[in-house]
Amino acid sequence: MTVRTRPPRPIQAAGVSESAEHPGISATFIRLGHVVAQQSRAYIVLLGTTLFLVLFGLVMVLSSSLVQSRLEGGGLVGTATRQSLFALLGVPLMLLASRVPEKLWRACAWPAMIGSCVLQMIVVATPLGVAVGGNKNWLSLGAVSVQPSELIKLSLVLWLGLFVSKKQDVINTLWKGMVPILLVGGGALGLVMLGDDLGTAVIIAGMLFGALFLTGMRLRLLTPVVLGVAAVSLLFAFASPNRTKRLTAFFQDSCSQYDLNNCWQIQHGTFALAHGGLFGVGLGNSTAKWSWLPAADNDFIFAVVGEELGLLGALVIIGCFVLLAFSFTWSLRVARTPFARVLTAGIMFWVIFQACVNIAVVLGLLPVLGVPLPLVSAGGTALLTTLLGIGMVLSVTRAVPERSSPRGFAS
Repeated sequence: MTVRTRPPRPIQAAGVSESAEHPGISATFIRLGHVVAQQSRAYIVLLGTTLFLVLFGLVMVLSSSLVQSRLEGGGLVGTATRQSLFALLGVPLMLLASRVPEKLWRACAWPAMIGSCVLQMIVVATPLGVAVGGNKNWLSLGAVSVQPSELIKLSLVLWLGLFVSKKQDVINTLWKGMVPILLVGGGALGLVMLGDDLGTAVIIAGMLFGALFLTGMRLRLLTPVVLGVAAVSLLFAFASPNRTKRLTAFFQDSCSQYDLNNCWQIQHGTFALAHGGLFGVGLGNSTAKWSWLPAADNDFIFAVVGEELGLLGALVIIGCFVLLAFSFTWSLRVARTPFARVLTAGIMFWVIFQACVNIAVVLGLLPVLGVPLPLVSAGGTALLTTLLGIGMVLSVTRAVPERSSPRGFAS
């Protein structure tokens, strides 16, 4: 007797029917899931935390900008809409950057460095430069405005990675190691300071120091440079009457004595955090954003988070940046080339150091420097460059073998 058997049915992915009208789209999502599943744990943690912070930031920008956006004539959701568009552009850009080979990033280092410095020179030396809040750091191109100082952060990390990878044997010498870094890095830093943007200059200086320290440059070379940069920055800070008032009020501790003349922003940030308590007043219910707290959707968005979501919400943000720092460190440990190590160290110090400075300013631990909270605050250029920088780290972290992972994260 002959037994007839039916041919086996093809195995289908869960949730995909035979009659799907768009098999190409389904195949794309399956392929994307397969690609992500192949990556190292460092890749997945870094990508997941970044996406969470971007989504969280969009919600908080919407909540914190409602009043100011309405007053500026952009409707209730004008600022949030712009930020969403930048996020929709930035996230695919990050994912695309994560697939770019390292040799292409190396080839982009010098063109990016020269291009960003030229744009910054146009800002400080031509009428195209626009001053916002006393800092001339915006380039107006018709309906579009960009911030070249943010591009300098990205290009400087690329250039530093290229330089260190080519000069490993002489990186700890004065003339062949430190002097070229001072000329290029110091020149870029000087262009940013010419635009009176002390906050961005502090972040760039910290980023350079951190990247060089973590990649093996000796403290005997770094210490004199750090002291010199600190002295120049202090002189630059007191060269502006506005900055002098803020610094004097901070160091004299008058901000703890209800001095609304020089400490308005700091004190209303403190009021917002105190109002939030442990659990917050509820999403969208902040009173500080009703024209009491300047830059509520940007430099002081952490205060709005603390008011609306309370201490718990603030701790979630801090925890996310701790997780980012850990995933960056993990990527740094498994980096396979000197360029990858410098790139990862530079982006790590850029994002984490800037987050620490922003939160410290809101908590009153530092004077107001005017730096946004990475991935969370409103600001298109800042969001795009930060996502692109993280995409670069993902590209050098991609497909790292799990056996290279630090203890505690291996399967």
